[in-house]
Amino acid sequence: MTATNTRARIEVFQPVVGDTESAAVVDALSRGAISGRLEGDYLGEFETLVSHQCGASYGVTTSTGTAALALAVAGLGIGPGDEVLVPAVTNIASAFAVVYAGATPVFLESEPVTGNIDPDLIRRQITPRTRAIMPVHLYGHPVDMDPVMAIAAEHGLSVIEDNAEAQGALYRDRPTGGIGHVGCLSFFVNKTVTTGEGGMVVTSDKALADRIRHIKNLAYSGPNKFHHEVVAYNYPLTNLQAAIGVAQMKRFDEVVQAKRALAARYRERLVSIPGLQLPAEQPWARSSYWMSTIVLGDDLPERDVVRSRLTEDGIGTRTFFHPMHQQPVFLKMGVSSTSDRLPVAERLGQRGLYLPSTITLTDADLDRICASVRRAVARH
Repeated sequence: MTATNTRARIEVFQPVVGDTESAAVVDALSRGAISGRLEGDYLGEFETLVSHQCGASYGVTTSTGTAALALAVAGLGIGPGDEVLVPAVTNIASAFAVVYAGATPVFLESEPVTGNIDPDLIRRQITPRTRAIMPVHLYGHPVDMDPVMAIAAEHGLSVIEDNAEAQGALYRDRPTGGIGHVGCLSFFVNKTVTTGEGGMVVTSDKALADRIRHIKNLAYSGPNKFHHEVVAYNYPLTNLQAAIGVAQMKRFDEVVQAKRALAARYRERLVSIPGLQLPAEQPWARSSYWMSTIVLGDDLPERDVVRSRLTEDGIGTRTFFHPMHQQPVFLKMGVSSTSDRLPVAERLGQRGLYLPSTITLTDADLDRICASVRRAVARH
């Protein structure tokens, strides 16, 4: 019989919020500035802070990161009959945003070092129906964007940069999010910057920013507000949430450095385990290490076995994303087929885990987590 673990569970992630966030919310409340429509000062400030951090000129807040992706797709005029190239390893929101528009996601294989899309494989997936490429900076490591942008320019495609997991990352000294034609961020509770829920579209294309701002808010416009000329959405972020976001941005650089330091502390403790793949950082990249991850080599126990053993020790984990081409919803829709094979993406989906990634973890916490990892991968 397994002994009951009496130590406190270490969760895979806990948000870090404090007095600065509380003060900003109270300030917004005291002025009655709580709506996402009757905009308060925090909404505009948050849009400016985040868009400029991403190297873009304009920001449009949204209710979620998924809403940001959906608005980016709609703002580019992508619709039925069109295709968008999407990584096979990503949160399903990336693909759903394409489906919402009536377009078709086409899933791209990963490269094995970072898990991001393999730029060398993009061209073979382009057809006359392709309208855009959606690179996702997986778990905080940038996609190799220069070849992606070159291929897009060659074929007249838009690039929708899914930066939900990588705010604070750098690609050849350029911040991610503002490299593509339009970038999308999430401020979900586990993101580098959180507003609880929320998202943003960033771009340096003013016409596109104006169009997205218009359709995010039910397309109210003109002398008669309630005459609507286009189908639109209702995806506002509230000023209360933006107040939290502004407070979070005040210590943004500190948080990114803490995430990078956490990854380094894990590496020191785990690098000697044979067959354990730790996150790589390409020489042209600075990862934001949104989550600290491991991929189990083929000689190590199965991922679910390791995860179960960590759970017994009170260590929270999460699996990698299930590959898009194997998702039941897309198989039912005929977007993908059971005969499709993307072996790198499939291996990541089967062998990858997030470890606890809260920036306030102590050295004692890390010692406990990593000792548990060693036991979990050693037992057969």
